[in-house]
Amino acid sequence: MEEPLISSLRRAIASSPDDIPLRLLLGQLLVKSGSPAEAVSLAAGVLQDAPDNLDARQLMSEALAPVAPTAPASPDPTATIPAPAPAAAPPEFDWSAAEIDVHELAQPMFTDAQPSVVPGSGFDIERSVITLADVGGMTSIKKRLNAAFLAPLQNPELRKLYSKSLRGGLLMYGPPGCGKTFIARAIAGELGARFLSVGLSDILDPMLGNSEQNVHEAFELARREAPCVIFFDEIDALGQRRSQTRNSALRGTVNQLLTELDGVADQNEGVFVLAATNQPWDVDPALRRPGRFDRTVLVLPPDEEARESIFRYHLQHRPVEGIELKALARSSAGLSGADIAYVCEVAAERALMDSAETGELRLITMHDVTEALREVTPSTTSWLDSARNVVLFGDDDGTYTELKTYLKKAKRL
Repeated sequence: MEEPLISSLRRAIASSPDDIPLRLLLGQLLVKSGSPAEAVSLAAGVLQDAPDNLDARQLMSEALAPVAPTAPASPDPTATIPAPAPAAAPPEFDWSAAEIDVHELAQPMFTDAQPSVVPGSGFDIERSVITLADVGGMTSIKKRLNAAFLAPLQNPELRKLYSKSLRGGLLMYGPPGCGKTFIARAIAGELGARFLSVGLSDILDPMLGNSEQNVHEAFELARREAPCVIFFDEIDALGQRRSQTRNSALRGTVNQLLTELDGVADQNEGVFVLAATNQPWDVDPALRRPGRFDRTVLVLPPDEEARESIFRYHLQHRPVEGIELKALARSSAGLSGADIAYVCEVAAERALMDSAETGELRLITMHDVTEALREVTPSTTSWLDSARNVVLFGDDDGTYTELKTYLKKAKRL
């Protein structure tokens, strides 16, 4: 149980978040109580607000210092008779096993956002705790998601008035590493629904008929756990064009996916189907017909506001000083969210190696991040080149109008 003084300091800081002495005092107590990681986070926050604060630097050094191992007690030379071994403690009751035994009779008392394997299935299902408010920037994407998916679901009266159908799913496409999976989780959070992520490895099986059965089980689980968002990542691999594959197992998997999508549209309430792909032009056309994945959203590299938010997220728990987030956001155009995460990793490595070589703690500076930016090239470039060829020379039924507009604006057409 947490010490009363630490709890009191937390409440005081919640009322006065700008009180630096209070924050430093809490950090010192956390180090003494064996919570150095949280003390590092506190010190880093103070150094962001006051980079020259010597007490914060000292706290950072103390929190990062390795814990000296406790020396074993010296044996008593006068002792000749060994102490009797303590009696074995009775085995603890396995509450997790008991909960699984009665899962059909009673819901668990406590739940959290961590994935859990549902008995009788090989899939992980979780309760999403993030919403679109946690997605930095991307205003146009949020508007498109709201118009195409969220507004009709959240406003049944308006849906009835305008006879808006809920048939079909939503397909997100765009360069890799730009947050499609994160957005899918945020949609589940907006709907207050469970989140079931299904990847290629969860479905494909070398045994005949097992892949189709896995698709069926995934949808059955989503129906039992409704309201539920079922999310298919890399749908181009799972539902690739049947005309391009001679693998009968893959063809059967696509057919089963079509059957389940039609079932969701006609019979089931509370099951919302999302999918993501980097190669929408490789998805079987049958999956794009009305009532299936008939709505699309283009998820592009993050805009400036989103890039600032991503930098803040990946640096907030690291020891930093003098970081100018807006400048970093301006100088990182074209980078994906994954690219920015890697930039922060490289910057942290630079500071860590310097600290290890000199023996003195050094914080991550703006120079470290800008040097890391110079080393990292956008991973979205090759995808945009492929997309350009599709827009120019492929058959376009209007699906890629938004992509074409973006490529023109980026002067790639």
